[in-house]
Amino acid sequence: MPDQHTLGRGPADSGRAEPIDDDSMAEGAELPLHGLVVVDMSQFLSGPYCSLRLMDLGARVIKIERPGQGDLSRQLYLSDTEIGGDSTIFHAINRGKESLAIDLKKAEDVDALRKLLARADVLIQNFRPGVIERLGLDYESVKALNPGIVYASISGYGEEGPWVMRPGQDLLAQSRSGVMWLNGDEGQGPVPFGLAVADMLAGAAAAQGILAALVRRGISGKGSHVQTSLLEALVDFQFEVLTTFLNDGGRLPRRSNVRSAHAYLAAPYGVYPTRDGFLAIAMTPIPKLIDLMELDTLEPYRDKPQSWFSERDAIKAVIAAKTVTRTTQEWLEILEPADIWCSKVLDWNDLLDHDGFKLLDMLQTVEREDNVAIRTTRSPIRVNGQRPKAARAAPRIGEHSAAIREEFGL
Repeated sequence: MPDQHTLGRGPADSGRAEPIDDDSMAEGAELPLHGLVVVDMSQFLSGPYCSLRLMDLGARVIKIERPGQGDLSRQLYLSDTEIGGDSTIFHAINRGKESLAIDLKKAEDVDALRKLLARADVLIQNFRPGVIERLGLDYESVKALNPGIVYASISGYGEEGPWVMRPGQDLLAQSRSGVMWLNGDEGQGPVPFGLAVADMLAGAAAAQGILAALVRRGISGKGSHVQTSLLEALVDFQFEVLTTFLNDGGRLPRRSNVRSAHAYLAAPYGVYPTRDGFLAIAMTPIPKLIDLMELDTLEPYRDKPQSWFSERDAIKAVIAAKTVTRTTQEWLEILEPADIWCSKVLDWNDLLDHDGFKLLDMLQTVEREDNVAIRTTRSPIRVNGQRPKAARAAPRIGEHSAAIREEFGL
């Protein structure tokens, strides 16, 4: 059996410099991916989100950017806020990484990139299918340079078929996935998620595949090509409800017209207005709500569980008319002692002010030498009880080019 330490072979044994933020976890505990080099050739969100997760777990991420322009998400503004000339979204998803400026139209720069890939552990790319092949940096070409590399490709819709050349953009992927028919009320038509959910899920799927491939390399010494797409990630996201659809005669989901929160769940599942806010009520037997909330109008449904789904619009309308008569806190004081699954609906200010959130310690301020400082989130993963920290902000375009070229002899 190959040496178990081959997981960190190559770069870890090549005398390269330590990552910028080696002290990235409290009490000096070593992170699981410390010693691995990730070359991230991706842009926008899906690939950078994948490399962010790997960076938070200890990997050194070298971001490849075009000189001058850099990652296009540097100018992808969610609002009119920019920090250090770049968008907040770029800072959020690229904190703690290094930037190497490479002009892929110059042969000498491509040769330098090849030298770097020969010593890397992971490559991530999300070019439109066909582009990476034209650059001569497809998996087979890179594998010839580095047989142990774990190569991850993220596309919009896979590498073949009628959608291959369509833009792999989040809203468009949501549109093709069916997921929009699960959000909002039935009368609203298709409702997109308010987040780039396809990008985030595809990045997370790619990170899972990379980690599995690194484990395999540690056992066999062999690299792998990990592939996923925005559409595949969204299909997997819907596995529970799609399985119902596939085994239920192909009946399309029908959302509630009133306070809908899940197309396949009965009343009272939903979010209800109160006198001063909103109250979420999850899976709860209707008889318990009748008694606790004094909902005499719902007595005909007490012993008819099937009606809790078939008549959910009528039931929810009655509940909504009742919840608005009291404050959220008043309802919580009635429902929570009776073990009803419910919650106040918080906005971000409510969340940040709550002790339940503060104790998680999920916010941090990352900084850069040019007086850039940005408050952002931290890794959702704790290792040995500690949450990783990354003290450094996202890099300037090509900020680390000279140091990386010298270190790797590019």
